Amino acid sequence: MKKLSIKIATSIALLTTGLVSANAAEYSKIDVEKVCNVKENGISKVIETAKQYNEIAIKEGLEFRRLGVNNSGLITSVEEAIKTGAKEVNPKDFKGKASKTKLETNFAAHRSCKFAIRALQQAEEAKSTWRLAIPGDGYKYK
Repeated sequence: MKKLSIKIATSIALLTTGLVSANAAEYSKIDVEKVCNVKENGISKVIETAKQYNEIAIKEGLEFRRLGVNNSGLITSVEEAIKTGAKEVNPKDFKGKASKTKLETNFAAHRSCKFAIRALQQAEEAKSTWRLAIPGDGYKYK
């Protein structure tokens, strides 16, 4: 467990310096709940992690959009809440209008981090599981 957390910390540090670009196989090894835990890591560290992985997800065309809000909008709203000390965030959607979604700040930070990493993990998982969803690939439907 300790080795895994050291590897995660090292990979995050290398990603921030730009020395190494992480490959998709590394994303699947990340423990999302541990990396995105606001109580253990602090809200600012969690939101920085979310920003790092969300940038990669945007480059890959994989950014999460949930309840009418892009993940980058959620990250921005959490950053604003940290600056102002707000207890709730109201993220903006892609048209710049306020959404109906109101979230507690710590939960929004956890959620944005989780969405950024899971987008990359799900893309990697889909490479091996997509055939299971194709009808006529050996599966019999009644």
